[in-house]
Amino acid sequence: TAIPTRTTHHPVVRLSNGATCRVTQVTPETITIDANGPMAGKALEMDVTVLELEPKAASLQTADFAGGCFWGIELAFQREPGVVVTKVGYTQGDKLDPTYNEVCSGTTGHTEGVQVMFDPKVVSYERLCELLFDRLGDSMYLLNQVGNDRGTQYRHGIYYHDEVQRAVAEETLSRQARFTEVKTEIKPASKWYDGEDYHQQYLQKGGQSAKKEAGETIRCYG
Repeated sequence: TAIPTRTTHHPVVRLSNGATCRVTQVTPETITIDANGPMAGKALEMDVTVLELEPKAASLQTADFAGGCFWGIELAFQREPGVVVTKVGYTQGDKLDPTYNEVCSGTTGHTEGVQVMFDPKVVSYERLCELLFDRLGDSMYLLNQVGNDRGTQYRHGIYYHDEVQRAVAEETLSRQARFTEVKTEIKPASKWYDGEDYHQQYLQKGGQSAKKEAGETIRCYG
């Protein structure tokens, strides 16, 4: 049956390969079709919670870092190939189940941190330590301060989970020393408390790219 050259609707037809498409325009010489799905070209936004990792998760390793405000340092690690999961939280403190406001008061002993799970076959622990120092810049020489953020809750550190990590962290730190002492602390990993949901992947949710190897400047406040 011929398709009329003047039509007010878009009929759906089946192609010879079995696919269906919608006719969008018909002229005496041509037929224009749209073979895209109904959602093609639409922006899709969703919140995803990691409930379970793949079986190879047993081969993943955990690393804890602190680098000032945890929003920016988390995004830096999100962009690193080989980093599988990141989350922000509080570590190295005394109070049980601290809240963000309590940590910000500087009275709990905690520092804002980021915990990452990474695949050592893709990225080394040494590279992650170097990434921390890259983010810190000259702030590595400041005590209890990163940029304009001051206080013990913003102190920077590497918190190792085993002696291998400790050795790598100390070696990486030793390469940073110039004319003054590096103030980045290296201590055993302690009890970790997840930050509130709204802090997780905060800058990504605010529109900054978390794609691997993304090169856009990280803006710490969205």
